[in-house]
Amino acid sequence: QVQLVESGGGLVQAGGSLRLSCAASGRTFSSYAVGWFRQAPGKEREFVAAITWSSGITYYADSDQGRFTISRDNAKNTVYLQMNSLKPEDTAVYYCTARLGTGKTRGDDYPYWGQGTQVTVSS
Repeated sequence: QVQLVESGGGLVQAGGSLRLSCAASGRTFSSYAVGWFRQAPGKEREFVAAITWSSGITYYADSDQGRFTISRDNAKNTVYLQMNSLKPEDTAVYYCTARLGTGKTRGDDYPYWGQGTQVTVSS
């Protein structure tokens, strides 16, 4: 069982930056892929980014447009999502997810989910 804990959300003005963190308890991420999804009120959940831990291969949604960067810290067993040039439409609850194997872009492929962290971007 993998337990995921997100942190780093908050309120930021448009154009600002936030860095989300996802830490795992129970085991290391070494055999896993870790993803970020988000869900805004009244909208469907959508893929943001993912990373395959062992290879470091990353995956991004087209909508990120180069503003988001996913990375990992082996020593801290933590995955980060650096978000720059934030827009009001990035406002959502951001979820960290994990699955054994390689990164995927479908939420249904991830069995482990964190509680989510709220990101609010004001205009």
